[in-house]
Amino acid sequence: MKRLAVSLLLLPLTVAAQQGTTAAQAPNTDASYIDANGTAHITRVIPVPQDLSPEAQKSLARPVSDAENPQTLAERRRGTDAWQTRAGALSRSLYPVNLSDSTIAGIPVRIITPVSGTDPDNVLINLHGGGFNSDSGSLTETIPIANLTKMKVVAVLYRLSPEHPFPAALDDAVAVYKDLLKTHKPEHIAIYGTSAGAVLTAEVAADLKKLNLPMPAALGVFSGLGDFSREGDSVAMYALGGLSGHLDPPPPHPTVGEYIQGNTDVRDPVLSPVFSDLHNMPPTLFITSGRDLLLSGTTILHRAFVRAGNDNARLIVFEGLPHAFWNDADLPESKEAYGYMAQFFERNLRR
Repeated sequence: MKRLAVSLLLLPLTVAAQQGTTAAQAPNTDASYIDANGTAHITRVIPVPQDLSPEAQKSLARPVSDAENPQTLAERRRGTDAWQTRAGALSRSLYPVNLSDSTIAGIPVRIITPVSGTDPDNVLINLHGGGFNSDSGSLTETIPIANLTKMKVVAVLYRLSPEHPFPAALDDAVAVYKDLLKTHKPEHIAIYGTSAGAVLTAEVAADLKKLNLPMPAALGVFSGLGDFSREGDSVAMYALGGLSGHLDPPPPHPTVGEYIQGNTDVRDPVLSPVFSDLHNMPPTLFITSGRDLLLSGTTILHRAFVRAGNDNARLIVFEGLPHAFWNDADLPESKEAYGYMAQFFERNLRR
């Protein structure tokens, strides 16, 4: 993985993959050198956290090469679509739901509903992950939540970059929200997302406030960020798979990915909500994990909410797991995370 924008946006590359580190080459001692600029040049030997379930410990023990293995955008999308189909089928076997395709405000959406006992009043809007350039969550992020909350979930299949850079995805999400306001009171709507979808969730909240539109009842920011102008500490330490996989040394300045094109200011208060007026935000649940490349981004955005006086902003950090681990529905920690998400929405949407 590249740095912030590239690990989040996964820009297509065409260079050949290189040979990864072998067991014989792997360091077995700790080392640390801090240079004159404060940059840390370190080696760490880190055991698997014992707090994790046996299933999670096994998942961290899977061998993953640290060789660069670039993909074209078309290859990434094909691979992501295939994985989402498989992972979505697993989620549905564990959390039975009904699935259908539709459009809202002209935007394609997936509709995920419980098999029975659907709450007729409340609706959840999901903004899927996938680096803004693919769909890695419209099934895995929605199926367990619809099943557990007994609420309808609308997964917005927003326009993707690089064909449609910011603010296309934002505009699509806001359009769906505005249309749902015709049939639902704002206190009966929540918006949530993972990774790119978590970023987009915060951007939608900032945009709704800017537009003087009613805020939803709750927000879910599950491994995201709110500042494209600076890179957090965790992006320099973790790849998409946490401590495994390819990771480049950090560049001297943040890399702007394909989600942001043209003359857009990276400190734009909607693009980067940490620069927005965050007072009086709805209750917001932030979830991340100890080896999440967006650990810093999530916690920095949470602190911005708290500094703005939002005492209803709650942060949960899971031990030792990588980015968006809850997309693996088999993990006990994923079931725990789904439970926190579902309870949060149930408590904050009016009955």
